[in-house]
Formats: sequence, C-alpha cells, structure tokens
Amino acid sequence: MTLGFAPPTATSLRSSSESTSRLARMLAPAEWAAAGIPLLRNPREVVSGLHSRHTPTPTTAVLAVLDHEERLAASASFVRRPVPADGWEFRNALLAHLRRVIPHDLRRRTPVRTAVLLYCRDGDERWTEEDGAWMWGLRDACTLHGLRCGAYITLTRGGWQVLGEGRGGRRPSSDSPPLPLGDEPAERGGLAPRTAGGAIEPLRRVAAR
Repeated sequence: MTLGFAPPTATSLRSSSESTSRLARMLAPAEWAAAGIPLLRNPREVVSGLHSRHTPTPTTAVLAVLDHEERLAASASFVRRPVPADGWEFRNALLAHLRRVIPHDLRRRTPVRTAVLLYCRDGDERWTEEDGAWMWGLRDACTLHGLRCGAYITLTRGGWQVLGEGRGGRRPSSDSPPLPLGDEPAERGGLAPRTAGGAIEPLRRVAAR
C-alpha cells in the first residue's frame, strides 16, 4: 500500500485560482482609507435621502451620483445577485447602472461628480470581504465612468456606517420606515435626479430598480 497525497484535480486548481482572484479584487479598510476618498459634508442627510427614495432591504445596493455641492444628480438601486462576492462582478453591475442614469465624464480632465454607494446587508457594522469587493467595484466603476470615487456606506439593523471614516448613526437602519421625501432637509434645494435618457424628472421617478 502506497501512502501519500493525491494530486490536485483541475477542478480544485480552478476553484483555488478563482478564490485567489476574488481576494485580489477587494479593498481592505486601510487601503480604502489611504485612497483619499472625499468625506461627505453631511452623511446623515445623504443616507436619509437615499433610504427614503429607495427603501433598501438586505442585499440591495443604492448607487448615487452627487454634484460638486453634494446635491443628488442621479441614483439607482438594484438587488445583488446570489453569487460569491467578487469586485469584478460588482464593478460591472455598478457601471451598468451608472450608464443608465447619467452620462459619463470621461472627457473632463478631473472628475466633478462623485459616486457614493449605500449597501444594505445583514450583520453588524464591521468590515466584511463583501464590503471589500464593493469598495473595489465602486472605485473601478468610477474610473471607467469618469467620476470621483466617494463614500461606501453600509446599512444594517444597527444603523448606518461610513466605512473607513468611523462616522455613523442609528437612524435610518435597514428596519426603519423611510421618511417622506418632503421631510428630508437634504431635499431642499437639491437637483432633480436624471433618468437613463438624461432628462430631468421628478424625484419619485429616480429609482432604477
């Protein structure tokens, strides 16, 4: 009888390679903090506004584009597909929704608008590999669409948290009911978001699900 280890099969090698690739397509909190992501002046207003417009539930991503005065220019929400967390997959989904709701700014020398991502999920506020994949995807999608990469925000039962900044709050949370849009301070003086065709429409039409 011969003792030893069985050689790895092609399937196991491919699985290992795919896992390594996915790990390479994510950003750790320290990498995110070192990337110079611009701080939101009033993250609570941004979070409350997006929560009211899109009423996200767990596994829902809300992507928003803000102008230089931090007013909403466009936003879209979609439910994450039940696949392993992969920054490349997330990048493609974010980029597809950006292309639907707002023209690119690739002709500008420096980005003027900023993309922010709010992701509603289970668990607590601590960073996960899924968060790291969303961060990688957001940064890459912004580069390909000519936007500045902005904050990544998680929304859980415990409240909201701007990862990499340490700022957060208990309201809104993934369980809290949305406030009427007219009750949001961020709504006053804000831009009417754009739809996929580029035309300005009322706020109630902004969600691209």
